[in-house]
Amino acid sequence: MDFNSIRRRARAVRVGGVTVGGTAPIAIQSMTNTDTHDAAATLAQIRALEAAGCDIVRITVPDVEAAKTVSYLKEAGVRIPVVADIHFDYRVAIACAERGVDKIRINPGNIGDEERVRAVCDACRARNIPIRIGVNGGSLEKSILARHGAPTAEALCESAFYHASLLEKFDFHDIVLSLKASDVSTMLAANRLLAARCDYPIHLGVTEAGSARMGSIKSAIGIGALLAEGIGDTVRVSLTADPVEEIAAAHDILTALAIKGQSGMHIVSCPTCGRTKIDLIALAARFEEAARAEGLLDLPIRVALMGCPVNGPGEAREADIGICGGEGEALLIAKGEIVRKIPESDVIAVLIAEIKRIKETY
Repeated sequence: MDFNSIRRRARAVRVGGVTVGGTAPIAIQSMTNTDTHDAAATLAQIRALEAAGCDIVRITVPDVEAAKTVSYLKEAGVRIPVVADIHFDYRVAIACAERGVDKIRINPGNIGDEERVRAVCDACRARNIPIRIGVNGGSLEKSILARHGAPTAEALCESAFYHASLLEKFDFHDIVLSLKASDVSTMLAANRLLAARCDYPIHLGVTEAGSARMGSIKSAIGIGALLAEGIGDTVRVSLTADPVEEIAAAHDILTALAIKGQSGMHIVSCPTCGRTKIDLIALAARFEEAARAEGLLDLPIRVALMGCPVNGPGEAREADIGICGGEGEALLIAKGEIVRKIPESDVIAVLIAEIKRIKETY
């Protein structure tokens, strides 16, 4: 998909070495689940996220003591931008800014009087640190919740603009907005309203989405639908799982949408039926495992694994490389041309070898 041709035009915000908004690629985020006071454990998890393809990482910073971990991470040479998640205490936000954090996540209305908001704005402006306002369906202001009767899309938007106005009052506009809900329909409606009413970059996510399986499905629907409409500048797939799994799920969403310049390997495989004479279910699983082990899943190509001669040749014709199964064998097809027959036992090795050859041309 040529995402930029339909993309909502948001202002660009610089988060460390990553641009969010404008025409920049969709940035993939995650959040550590370590105790931030344990700097070594937090660093280890961030290293794993970096290796998985995370672009921006968020850490919770509950107190000034935990803010010291920001310095530790920077001194350790963490490559990706670090976001400090702050609740209530404005002094923690300032401490993180002083220690080199790349972005602050805060709700200005929760940190006290206007002078405290001004102090955070001043600290961030002096160091070119943006602020993300994160509004969740489960943490709306009581007055807004009472007015709307429920955490509706309109309520989420009202809360976001209220918090943004507190920053704007002090001429601070380096802002990213995020409206999240555990209900996918509410999340979709809220972000559509938000996109129509401002030009701030939007951070997409379905909050409290659930386990790896269900959370990935809910996130694919919510994040994927909005990206398909051109809405969204950075994403986080929130899973009750190892944070590394969030990165894999986010990459899968971008790949499924075939967002130009960001999608990886697009694997097309048929669901099998009574015509299938090759063990395609096992073969597809083994192929994906082998491609991952060889570091090939980031290659932006189309691979077709088809089970029979009915739909197989047509699907494989559209692929860079693929196979069409027969009885104990398969046809190797590249760019619509039959290359040769291969035994079923050799399919994985041959495909991996061919894909490595394709990779050399990139």
